[in-house]
Amino acid sequence: MTVITLTILLLALGTGTSLTFVSSHWLLAWMGLEISTLAILPLMAQHHHPRAVEAATKYFLIQATAAAVLLFASTTNAWISGHWDIQQTSHPLPLTLVTLALALKIGLAPLHSWQPEVLQGLGLNTGIILATWQKLAPFAVLTQIQTPNSLLLIILGITSIFVGGWGGLNQTQLRKVLGYSSIAHLGWMVLVLQYSRSLALLALLLYIIVTYATFTLFTLKNVTSVKALFALGAKNPILTTLLPFLLLSLASLPPLTGFLAKLLILKELAKQGLALTAALAIMGTLLSAFFYVRLSVATTLTLAPNIVTSVTPWRLSSSRLTMPISISTVLAVALLPLSPTLLALLTY
Repeated sequence: MTVITLTILLLALGTGTSLTFVSSHWLLAWMGLEISTLAILPLMAQHHHPRAVEAATKYFLIQATAAAVLLFASTTNAWISGHWDIQQTSHPLPLTLVTLALALKIGLAPLHSWQPEVLQGLGLNTGIILATWQKLAPFAVLTQIQTPNSLLLIILGITSIFVGGWGGLNQTQLRKVLGYSSIAHLGWMVLVLQYSRSLALLALLLYIIVTYATFTLFTLKNVTSVKALFALGAKNPILTTLLPFLLLSLASLPPLTGFLAKLLILKELAKQGLALTAALAIMGTLLSAFFYVRLSVATTLTLAPNIVTSVTPWRLSSSRLTMPISISTVLAVALLPLSPTLLALLTY
């Protein structure tokens, strides 16, 4: 793919997401979602590999289905209420259809099955975009809905947390693990969305930071499976030291950055009198924590066979930029001390 083509596709991707951000009209938001979907498809199929083409086809069919449901729901809302304003959507039928369509777009359980399979068929660089940037536009539409279906959001959130944790337990491919991780983290955001939109956006921002840092570390050494983690220590000791911190941050263990979002969400749920919901969310997170700790053990405490540890392997200097990795890794690990500042920003 030429530089000009790549630039045009990335500009279209940003334009579609930005259009969804600034629009309060259902048709404009729908157009922005479709522009971003069509822009990422050539990026997904650029390697002309059967797995990549299959992933792009699956993604197109899923996103087209969600877009059709979303357009039908917005048309139904206009027919019932007489307006196309996103914030004025209040009838239960279009609200439910919109929520389910957006849940299908971002991969919330039980509408999640496409996401790990699509991520597995993509390259790591395209996987970063799919796991982070493509969540922004649908989530922005969700935050604009003023009267969401609270019971439906709680069911989607709890189901996503458990499915994301349960699905990642026996995975050996890291892209599938990160796919199920995305499902579980989105479940936490959806749980608190109706009670504190600013807190849900904060959780989304922290998820993007930690996921981006993890993907970039995998991309730097082209690590795609658990077996490849075994040999990472001999090839690059520094990355082997950093990676467990990122994985444990995704597992939301203190005192890492990922713990901050979970702590604030649990506090908000307890404030709303949803102690049972918070307890279920914690139980589901334990499943996710297990496979993150498993990956950390595979990275740091397991040696690959036939690796001679007494001789330093010959390394070629990498041509990749390391500054984004450094910045994102620091943010993904060490943002917890800033929690008083973030709490003050959320309060005001």
